Amino acid sequence: MKKQNSITKLVKNNSLQYAGYLAVAKTRAKVLKAISYVIPIRRPMLFVGEAACNELCDMLINEGNTNVFIVTDAVLNKLGIPAKVTDYLDAKNISYHVYDGITPDPTFNVVEEGLRQSIAANCDAIIAIGGGSVIDAAKMIAMSQGNKCKPQKLIGILKARKPSAPLYCVPTTAGTGSEATLGAVISDDKTHQKALSIDPRMVPLAAAIDPSIMKGMPAHITADTGIDVLTHALEAWMSANASVETDYYAASAVKSVMHYLPLAYKDGGNLKAREEMGIAAHYGGIAFNKAGLGYVHAIAHQLGAYYSIPHGRANAIVLPYVLDVNRKASKQRLAALAKRTGMVADGQAGHGDKEIADHLIVQVRALIANLNIDPTVSGMQTSDFDDIAKAAAKEVSDTYAVPTYLSAAEIKEILTKIKQVSDESADKDTQKAS
Repeated sequence: MKKQNSITKLVKNNSLQYAGYLAVAKTRAKVLKAISYVIPIRRPMLFVGEAACNELCDMLINEGNTNVFIVTDAVLNKLGIPAKVTDYLDAKNISYHVYDGITPDPTFNVVEEGLRQSIAANCDAIIAIGGGSVIDAAKMIAMSQGNKCKPQKLIGILKARKPSAPLYCVPTTAGTGSEATLGAVISDDKTHQKALSIDPRMVPLAAAIDPSIMKGMPAHITADTGIDVLTHALEAWMSANASVETDYYAASAVKSVMHYLPLAYKDGGNLKAREEMGIAAHYGGIAFNKAGLGYVHAIAHQLGAYYSIPHGRANAIVLPYVLDVNRKASKQRLAALAKRTGMVADGQAGHGDKEIADHLIVQVRALIANLNIDPTVSGMQTSDFDDIAKAAAKEVSDTYAVPTYLSAAEIKEILTKIKQVSDESADKDTQKAS
């Protein structure tokens, strides 16, 4: 409680208090950068294509695993998505146990039940088949099993003492890039606040990007998760902890999303677009693994917790506003990104950084609009803004190296703009109905 109160004081508008907040945040960002360079972060073996799941299973088998715990959700299980893995395991005489109890924004209870079932079934490896929620839950199950502890003990940075149980991932959405990252987000069962566990040993051993699994993803989920990829890449690019390495992966992801996301959205059966989006999601995960994220995610996490908005859509709602806030601090970086990814208008190459950066932001806004992503939040309450702003500021100060740090008032200004758009939309809907 004392820690939260100190953050609450620091993000108020008093200049001395804000200066203190700024100093703490920048110091933590430097520490995280040092950790990312001192502690090695492995990358999962990556299999790509329609045979990727089989290749992943072969790797698992060659590692000596004989009893697999498959983590998924009820919808995917009902659709038969895990069958691409389980049929192959059957053919290889490998035992498995399926747990499909993962929910959106999984809670500690969900993870603990998975842990209980995995241990009871004597499973020696875990395969996650699903989106970000499934993969995050599987990470926590694997880490808890490897460390013989409850998942709550792993919340924070470098809390594990032992390696994770062997973990393999089959992403079914091109979004979170969680199959490449060293973190997992779990929600508190009562408060629904999100808790973060960060440890390099949480990175899965391998991942299979199979476009045939992703082709049935509905258009609106394709859009939401695709903007999640774009947000990861943009925030990693703008991060104060960006490097030559993270820039390569972030720029590659941005270029792919801008080209292939509209194609995947319009034609879910376009396997080339699905595959490229899967790779982009993976690259985005690698980029923010070291460079980190920023205010888009910090605010979006709160909107998801308070108003039950899917994470990708929450990012799409917040992203344009944070880009606007970052215009001044990031104009050179955004202009460089635009040039690197071909997002420069005809005849604009010789113009100043501000104009080129502004054009990139216009293109991001246009992409979100063309994907028909709802920019509104139903039920926003001004009375929530103080708590949302404090929580977002705390998330940034604890874990991100952003190009510019915002006061609580500046965060609330973003929330106010979102609420204004939402209220105007609601009024129009009411007028149409009457």
